[in-house]
Parts: sequence; C-alpha cells; structure tokens
Amino acid sequence: MSESLGSGPPPQAPTTALRQRLAELRGPAAQPHPLDARALAALAANPGCRRRALLDGAGVDKAALASALGAPGTFGQSQFAFMRGNAFEAKVKADGGKELLRLLGLDDPAGALVPDLSAAGPEGRAARTALALREATAAGTWTLLDHPLLALDVAGSPAYLEPDAVVVHPDGRWTVVEIKSFPMVDASADASKVGAAARQAAVYVLALERVAAVTDGARVAHSILLVCPKDFSNLPTASAVDVRKQLSVTRRQLARLIRVEDIAAGLPEGVTFDLEGCSADELTAAVESVPHAYAPECLAACELAFHCRDRARQAGAVETLGRSVRGELGGLTTIGEVLAAARGEAGDPADPAVAALRRAAALRAEALAEADLAQQGAATGQEAGACH
Repeated sequence: MSESLGSGPPPQAPTTALRQRLAELRGPAAQPHPLDARALAALAANPGCRRRALLDGAGVDKAALASALGAPGTFGQSQFAFMRGNAFEAKVKADGGKELLRLLGLDDPAGALVPDLSAAGPEGRAARTALALREATAAGTWTLLDHPLLALDVAGSPAYLEPDAVVVHPDGRWTVVEIKSFPMVDASADASKVGAAARQAAVYVLALERVAAVTDGARVAHSILLVCPKDFSNLPTASAVDVRKQLSVTRRQLARLIRVEDIAAGLPEGVTFDLEGCSADELTAAVESVPHAYAPECLAACELAFHCRDRARQAGAVETLGRSVRGELGGLTTIGEVLAAARGEAGDPADPAVAALRRAAALRAEALAEADLAQQGAATGQEAGACH
C-alpha cells in the first residue's frame, strides 16, 4: 500500500494468519462483504459491539446471516429509491460534472479536469486516487474525482470507501460531495436524513485527511457539499453541511474499537459463520460466542439487530430500555435487579441508582393510592346520588 494513504502507519493488509482466520470465519466459499461508509458510520456509533466489529472486519454478510438465524432485518433502500438515486446522480454528473461544478460556483466547468481513476483491485484504485489528488493539488486547477476510492484503517483491517465525488479546488482544498435523492424544499431537507448523510460523509473526510497529511498544500474542507433535488423537481440544488461534530465523534469512536485480531483470538476453537456449511443452530452458537452491545438505535443500523434484541430481552438486559436508561442504572444490569432494588428486596441503599429507584417506587405507590381513593370517593358519590 502506498504511504500516501496515511499520515502515520498506512492501512496495512491483515497478516497471512489473520487473513486466513477471517476467511475461515466467513466460510471457504464466501467472498468478503465490503465495508462501506454507511456501515462504518454505524460501527463507529456503537464501538463497544465486538460482534459487529468482528463480522464487519471478517466481511461476513450480516443480512444473509440474520436471515439464516430467522431474524432478518427490515431496513434499507427500496429498489425504486436505489434506481431513483442512481438516475439523479447520473444527471448531476452528466457532461463531465458540469452541473455539479456549477453548484460549486465554477463559471467555466469545461476547464475542470476529470482524471481516470480506474485501476486493478481496491488497493490499486486507492493508490490511483491518492496520486490523482496529489497531481490535482500540485496543478492548482479545478478537478473532479468521480467515485474515488479511499482507504481507512478500521480496528486493524483496511476498509475501502467510495464517496460520490471529491472536488479539488485551485487553492488545494478538497471537498467531499454527497449526492442524495431526498428533496431539499425551500433550501432545507429532512433533518434526520441530513444527519445520516453528514455521519457518512465524516467517514470520507477522515479517510481523505490521511492522504492530505502527506500531500503538500492540501487541506480537507470540514464542510461537505450535499446535493439534492430542488423542491419536488429533478433539478439539483446544493447546500454546505458542516461535519466537524460528526468527524470528531467518528474519529474518537473508531479509536475505541477493539482490534479484529484480538476479538478473533478470543473465540472458541472451530467457530465459523459459514452460511453454506453450518446449520441455523450452529450459526446461532457462533454468533452467541461473540459479545454484543445491543441498543435500540441498532434497529436502524444493523442487520443483526432483531436477533440481538431478542437475546437481550431473554436475558432481561436493561440495554433494551435505551442507552440513557442504562447509564442511569449504574451497576444494575438486568430488569429483574432493577425491580428488586425498587421494591427494597435487593441493592445497596447507599447506591444513588438504588435510592432513586426506591424514591420513584414510593412516589408511584403514593400516586396510585391517591388515585384509588379518588376513584372510591367518586364511586361513593355516584351511589349516594342514585339513592336520592
């Protein structure tokens, strides 16, 4: 791998032993499932989940695995939305990206360069992208990189990421372009969708910073260009989105990820997620051998969320109530422990969480008693009225 891919040690391919172990985990006939920016952003949002870190690092197809476990996920783009997005992206990039460059304020888009980024394999394409970025920065001219490939080290394994586009400005600034098919009405779009796009783009910015760190005169813009259809037409419009907050969170969360080889080393002998060679029971046992960190947010981001939720519910884990509730409960890890502490049957009274639970239980009992008295009074009044 070219050293232009990183500011420190560049992303290295896994060692032969680790590569072989990850292949065993996938199964001999399975090709590694690519880790894209959307999945990487979801992984960064839950860095404590060893299960997802291992499955993503090994390239296991989590959607197929979830189906084999009998708990398929239900999220993702519809085929119609996928086709609409591709058609809109093609319109934005038509004629050498003329419309896209116009949105960036370029008066003469015909003068911009659009280098060929084709190369053999992901390593070759990533190296070709790094070279094109260096050449464009040195030339000091507008350059549009259509679907460049960037490399980023994730828990000890290289991930290859493909943004919609990256634009190099004459002053050496690099801007990530995200093209989405959801509408921008009156210059604003759905906040949740914009947030998801910002988290995804932050991963691209992070990967670009590795290249910029070893490229003279280069700097990565912390505002991305979000391109969407204007109002309810198919005409493109654009807005700058600041991703510094998402970038900081992503950088910190990725740094917390446990390395894939450390997780794999702790697995029992013979564990595999081979979809073709294992039964549902064997796959279930393999999945359960890797600790997870389920939270309700996983339902919108992970294919295995329904399986993990079922297991968390069976165990009575407080994580099913949400991360904020889990944080408030301290050392109480199951709903049974929480209820026992609230009833005064267990727990240290000096524990703030236990004290708060008992206070809440007392207030609840008091409120129910008052409501019961009020209801009895109302019933007595109705009976007296009926007698008259």
